[in-house]
Amino acid sequence: MNFSNERHVTYMRTACFALILTATVVSGRVAAQRSDLTNERPEAAVTATASLTPPVGPAPTKSHDDSFVIGNGDVLAISVWKQPDISRSLPVRSDGKISLPLIGEVQASGRTPLKLEEDITAKLEPFLRDPEVTIIVEQINSQKFNILGRVVRPGSYALTDPTTVLDAIAIAGGCREFAKQRAIYVLRIGPAGSESRIPFNYQEVIKGKNVSQNIKLKPHDTIVVP
Repeated sequence: MNFSNERHVTYMRTACFALILTATVVSGRVAAQRSDLTNERPEAAVTATASLTPPVGPAPTKSHDDSFVIGNGDVLAISVWKQPDISRSLPVRSDGKISLPLIGEVQASGRTPLKLEEDITAKLEPFLRDPEVTIIVEQINSQKFNILGRVVRPGSYALTDPTTVLDAIAIAGGCREFAKQRAIYVLRIGPAGSESRIPFNYQEVIKGKNVSQNIKLKPHDTIVVP
């Protein structure tokens, strides 16, 4: 074989090797892409299936403070599961009762939301199968305190959060000029209807002295600032 033929053969071998190498690289890339697509498809299928699956909802969650006692004027949201004609928002009347379709009047004042739920459920059972009742107190109008005398804004205020005597004076705008800050007192009605007088020395409390007199108010307490 002459020199020209050898050169031609070498050229052909080099070209074939390059073609084989290129094909190998391309094949590897395609395989990797297929592997990635295969790994992603199950997740996509699960996501699609989950998005198409209709949610199965239970009855509304009952969440309220069982220590709270409903009073006249409070606004209650009463929800009966799958019964929109019965569900409604309404205030407790001055006689302490509410009225609902099918069952008529129900005593609400003096009961906790949980107890009222049980009462309404029992009254609905003759008319509905397994009634689910949820009661939420939307507005608290029955629990108030009064503050009278030499404050900027005397009057009645809602007692929706824990409130001390000092908090109440601040809510009413503070003491006015010439108020007897050492002679303030709280009038409290006991369970039997008896009235007690609890002294409060404003000057001592703001100076950090005898702070135990800065008591938390109860519904219907009256603060007098002479």
